[in-house]
Parts: sequence; C-alpha cells; structure tokens
Amino acid sequence: MSIRIVLVETRHPGNIGAAARAMKNMGLQELHLVRPRSFPDPEASARASGADDLLETAQVHEHLEDAIAACGLVVGSSARQRYLSLNLLEPRECAARIVQASRSGKVAIVFGTERTGLTNAELAHCNLLATIPTDSRYSSLNLAMAVQVFAYELWLAMRPGAPLPAPLEVPLATGVEMTRLYKHIEQVLEQVEFRDRTGGGYLMARIRRLFNRAQVDQNEMNILRGILTAVQSKRRPAGNTVESLPSQDDGMEKSS
Repeated sequence: MSIRIVLVETRHPGNIGAAARAMKNMGLQELHLVRPRSFPDPEASARASGADDLLETAQVHEHLEDAIAACGLVVGSSARQRYLSLNLLEPRECAARIVQASRSGKVAIVFGTERTGLTNAELAHCNLLATIPTDSRYSSLNLAMAVQVFAYELWLAMRPGAPLPAPLEVPLATGVEMTRLYKHIEQVLEQVEFRDRTGGGYLMARIRRLFNRAQVDQNEMNILRGILTAVQSKRRPAGNTVESLPSQDDGMEKSS
C-alpha cells in the first residue's frame, strides 16, 4: 500500500518533524513537502524524535501538482466546511476508501499551511474533502495533530489483523493522466468553438470538480480520451494537422 502525506507551505519546521513522528507511530512512510519555509532544519529533526529517516527520505516539490502527480485518489484536509462540490467526509469514514485505493495505486492526503489551510485552488486538485470534527467553540487543530488523527484512523483500518477492503478492480487515473485529460478537453472545446457561458471563466474549474467527484479509473480515462480524439478527427479538415496531446494510451497500461 502506498499512502503519502503532503504538507503544503508549512511555515514552522517543528511541525514537519512532529508530523513525521506522527506518521512513523502509525506506519506511514512517505512524506512530501510543497514549498516548506525551512527544510531541512534542526527544529524539524528535534521534533521528529526518532523519525529522522522520514525526514531524510522526504521529497520536496515546488508545485502541489508534482507532489500528487502519481496519485489516483487525493484527499484534502480542511478545518472549514467550504462551499465546494466535493464529497465531505470525516477521517474515520474515508480511511477505508483511502486504504482500498492504496491497494491498487498511490493515494495522497494533503494538508495546507498552518494559518489558512488549503486554498480553493489547491482543493481543486482533490477528490475528497475530509474535516476533523471538533468542538465548534474552538475548532483549530495544530498541523501535526491533524496528521496524527488521519494517521491513527488509517492505522486502525490497515493494522495487522484488520479486514482489508478488496482492491479496486481498475486503478484510478493518476494526477498526470487527469491533467492530460483536462488539456485535451480544452483543446476540443476550442476546436468545436464551445464558449464558456459560466459568466466568470469558471468552465474548466467546474469540469475539474465534476471529474474529481467521479474519481475516473484508467479504463474510463481511455474511453474519454478516445471520444475526444474521435471528435477531433471529425472536425479536422482534410490535409490539415492539429498538434495533438499524448495519446490516451501513452504511459498507461490498459486494464481489462
């Protein structure tokens, strides 16, 4: 199983170390950092308290898209319930779904910066939104505490002896494959002269949310890319060539 914790723009290096410790307590090994303010840092090592190996193998990225590129399921953690078209779950509810998806592909759980959490643009890359239930009078959780809650629920779902859910029959499409799909959709919309009528240029954002909710698998991805390619072939004048995106089969194994 491959479950990664992704921390976005962490301001305090001690929180990175404490998150690594929480992960190691619960058997998680993959830590990814997006634009951390200071890393590596002595305070991160001090707070890791024996989880230095996770810090040493942590991968640092400039963009969130790179941290989740190989992941089929992406779960965003938020302290606030936002007006977004995302499935909203609690950590205990989504733990089984995370474990199931991780048996056939990579999964990411994404945490935002300490002060403001994930932005709407960052949440647009997520399939699910998970909120930790707290007392409404004081709902703010420390970043490492939030990581600990998710890690604990995952440990309960996948610890030795726990009944594991069956793996998905077909792996979910990865972040890279979804990015190719969105670019292909934009290309086709332009070619068929489909105009954005959302009133604010939100068409592609809404299309992203639609497919994020759908959690497209790799067979479905092949079908969608094939349909788009067929549309392009019908619209293409004889003798003209159109710059094409990588085929729907590029870099992907077909699933039966």
